[in-house]
Amino acid sequence: MSTIPQTKPQGPGRPKDMEKRAAILEAAKALFIRNAFAGTSMDAVAAEAGVSKLTVYSHFGDKDNLFREVIRARIQDILPEDTYQYVPDEDIGETLQRIALHHVRLDCDVQNVGTFRAILSDCRQGNPRYGKLLWEEGPERGHLLMKRLLQHAVDDGKLDIPNVGRAAGQLISLIKGEMLMRRMFGCEECAQSYAVELEQTARDGVDMFLRAYLPR
Repeated sequence: MSTIPQTKPQGPGRPKDMEKRAAILEAAKALFIRNAFAGTSMDAVAAEAGVSKLTVYSHFGDKDNLFREVIRARIQDILPEDTYQYVPDEDIGETLQRIALHHVRLDCDVQNVGTFRAILSDCRQGNPRYGKLLWEEGPERGHLLMKRLLQHAVDDGKLDIPNVGRAAGQLISLIKGEMLMRRMFGCEECAQSYAVELEQTARDGVDMFLRAYLPR
């Protein structure tokens, strides 16, 4: 008598585990923005996500690691690594303009600035490690990706830069100018004019950068 072949069962609960992880990240992101780090408990995250506190700990270990994963997921969603893709056949000016506009729009986005404010609130309360986590996953990551792109351009002879790491920081500063700080302090009077000035600041920043580093 022949037997019906049995299919190997999948690991128990794997899809549901990933759904729970995603729910925890979304809950934590909302709570960190609303209540800052110090005002967010693992109990609150569990309740918001509809899971047990044990489930939160099993996925993320502790609140510091959960915070890091929230920041990492958020930044990779809005500023994926391929944003900084180097295209050998593209004019370097066009490459930098494209990246600058995308970068500065996200950096100065209202929701993202709200996240920065919440984390700065924690730093003022004597918790500098939270700002350090944001710095590592956000600005430092962007700086390294920009540095990598500029190094490709230097290697191809499109730019002449003696210190690529410093130049990456200069470019990021130039394309934002004072626009991020104005939004941080709530000093933009008109959203439409702010958006226009934001884009022009980014374009002018790239132009200034190229005047300094295009091969002569």
